Amino acid sequence: MDFAHSPRAQDLRQRLEAFMQRYLLPYNAAWHRSVQDGVYPPPFLEDLKALAREEGLWNLFLPDLRDDEPGTRVSILDYAPLAETMGRLPWAPEVFNCSAPDTGNMELLHRFATPGQHAQWLLPLLEGSIRSAFAMSEPDVASSDPTNLQTTVRREGDHLVLNGRKWFITGAAHPHCRLLIVMCRNASDAEDTAARDGSGGGMHHRHSMVLVPLDTPGVQLVRNISMMHHHAPEGHCEILLRDVRVPADHLLGAWGEGFAMAQARLGPGRVHHCMRAIGQCELALELTSERTLERQAFGKYLSDFSNVQDWIAESRIEIDQARLLVLHVAWTLDQGKADPAQLRAQVAAIKVVAARLQTRVVDRAIQAFGAMGLSPDTPLAYFWTWGRALHLMDGPDEVHLRTVARHELAQARTHMGATAAYFTTPEQLQSPPRIR
Repeated sequence: MDFAHSPRAQDLRQRLEAFMQRYLLPYNAAWHRSVQDGVYPPPFLEDLKALAREEGLWNLFLPDLRDDEPGTRVSILDYAPLAETMGRLPWAPEVFNCSAPDTGNMELLHRFATPGQHAQWLLPLLEGSIRSAFAMSEPDVASSDPTNLQTTVRREGDHLVLNGRKWFITGAAHPHCRLLIVMCRNASDAEDTAARDGSGGGMHHRHSMVLVPLDTPGVQLVRNISMMHHHAPEGHCEILLRDVRVPADHLLGAWGEGFAMAQARLGPGRVHHCMRAIGQCELALELTSERTLERQAFGKYLSDFSNVQDWIAESRIEIDQARLLVLHVAWTLDQGKADPAQLRAQVAAIKVVAARLQTRVVDRAIQAFGAMGLSPDTPLAYFWTWGRALHLMDGPDEVHLRTVARHELAQARTHMGATAAYFTTPEQLQSPPRIR
């Protein structure tokens, strides 16, 4: 069993780290200053993107990238350490055209877009000339259960008409955002048809995805919602859709297949999220270790206190455990042979592990830094905010734990009684089997 990254992944990671050291980190303060001044994206970002593309560090997340499409084709497993490296600097992924939610949206378009949709939307996204958003979560329902979604789409002649309200839609406030991929519940007539003829198989076949240009009449960007007082310039937005009309050819994939398409989008996207979180945790641990070696209290360096040493050791152990689990899921996705139920449970598990990891590791780092850890002078406060949000984004931890538990219970039902031989009841003790 080989736990080393492939030679290709190691080469790409070294090049990526060198690029970030040479070009991105020197601009980090300028990026924050520009955002504080209301200039977003910063004017130097396009130059950095052009450099990254010239260096072959572009669209690294798409394992099925075609030869005629811009970027470097990389497997999910080989991309994982690259996502970890980018995660250390939250604005870095945009430089390499590897930002969420664009990565997931490009994967959806790559798999399900018509030739016309490919030309109109996917190619500009691959070129990095536009941004996009994925509109699923809603304020009035528990969106972790997609069957609750209230935003509707109905067919009206040669148009699709959407009505509803979405919120916490990442990326919608980016000045270059041009496209919303909207998850909708099909209008009642289509739902009834699917239920009667069995074409959809029930509640999970009553949703569709629609490509909605952001400037379509009826689309209202209500507000950019701060997360725990952190204001993201690209936005976590509330969006009102009021009688939004788009041509019928803006349907992505098949009518009623939105849920299945959303599930297909989740696996690689969760690997990306988790590896970026691990990158932030690695940086938090590095900051903690350096801080404790230089900071004194009560006549000793913080690193001399046993409880602080425990924090550092526990963080190292937990980071390495999480990384191995996420890399295993990435490898499994690349193989394409896993049992779907088992894979869903594994993908759910890494989501829980990454969120818990980030809040624990970063919380220890903040404690080591003291008041400075609460300030914007370090990235720790933002890392903790993002880690806390991970407990809810893409579904709360409890939903993913239920997925894991249901898989384990299904396995137990299948093999019911197989553990009986491990018991030592009085009856078994009285009549041991004969060896010969």
